[in-house]
Amino acid sequence: MWQPSAAAKAGVLAITRSLAVEWAKYGIRHVAIAPGPFPTKGAWKRLAPPGMGIEKKMRDRIPLKRFGEHVELANLASYLVSDSASYINGDVITIDGGEWLKGAGEFNELEKVPKLAWKAINRKVRSNK
Repeated sequence: MWQPSAAAKAGVLAITRSLAVEWAKYGIRHVAIAPGPFPTKGAWKRLAPPGMGIEKKMRDRIPLKRFGEHVELANLASYLVSDSASYINGDVITIDGGEWLKGAGEFNELEKVPKLAWKAINRKVRSNK
């Protein structure tokens, strides 16, 4: 099954590496962050509706058995732009509790969601526009 997110991730990696090489001579580094699941109110309400057990399944796919906390993401970003990371260039850092190593994609299980549930999710998403 084609996943647009996979194409987008590949594009981020390619442009990060390309820009890193091109701009290094000017002292400009390029790095990116590939976050795993960091719950937000809006995304979780739509992608993991209460009562469907999706959130628990998502959490169980992560070797650390928890979602990321926003402060952890902020700490990584702070480090990457700091002088302490001045020799890191052209890489995408994954912060996902080991999920990618176990089988990538917190929403891979969505193909198992029944059609009736998809209709309910679709109605909810469209009602919020």
